[in-house]
Amino acid sequence: MADAPENSLEAFRKALAHGVTGLESDVWLDAEGDPVLHHGPPHKERETPLSLAALFRECGTHFDLSLDMRGPGTAIRTVDVAREAGFDLSRLWLCGGVGSCVSWRELDPKLRLVTDLRWREALLHAEPTMHAIADRGIDAVNLRHGRWTHTLVRHAHAAGLLAFAWDIQTRWGLRRALRHGVDAVYSDHPALLVHGLAG
Repeated sequence: MADAPENSLEAFRKALAHGVTGLESDVWLDAEGDPVLHHGPPHKERETPLSLAALFRECGTHFDLSLDMRGPGTAIRTVDVAREAGFDLSRLWLCGGVGSCVSWRELDPKLRLVTDLRWREALLHAEPTMHAIADRGIDAVNLRHGRWTHTLVRHAHAAGLLAFAWDIQTRWGLRRALRHGVDAVYSDHPALLVHGLAG
């Protein structure tokens, strides 16, 4: 978040206070094997990363949560902590490679799975790639916002996939993504999203 330390409790609280319906982060396991939220390895950070359990304890469970899985065993522990907190697993979006996503489906059928769409595949083989991803039981594909086109979104929807656009930091970028018909957007600016979607 732009006006609070990244992945801090303050940032997540402010985002929810702005009215966003979902949060996003990366998940790593700390030395004790507990899921923590940070975009880099916990041992390289000067500040102690926020634990996933603390996020649920302090912010509740009334939002969607999109988490990039970082490292082996992270998905299992993430789902365990979410269950313990009473989080609705149909609002938990685990993000990773196609192969990883397929294995995570076994953790709970309600989980939502997201994989990144490689730009070369999107550019040259969009339709078969989308169908191949959907056939693996994945729910959504993620692509940097400027690379989505109306045609790519149409291919995603035709395959039964949701189209997620990340790194939207301007009103122009948000308007463009919405015109193309994406289903979810990621940004460091909660107010931009809330006001842009309302308008």
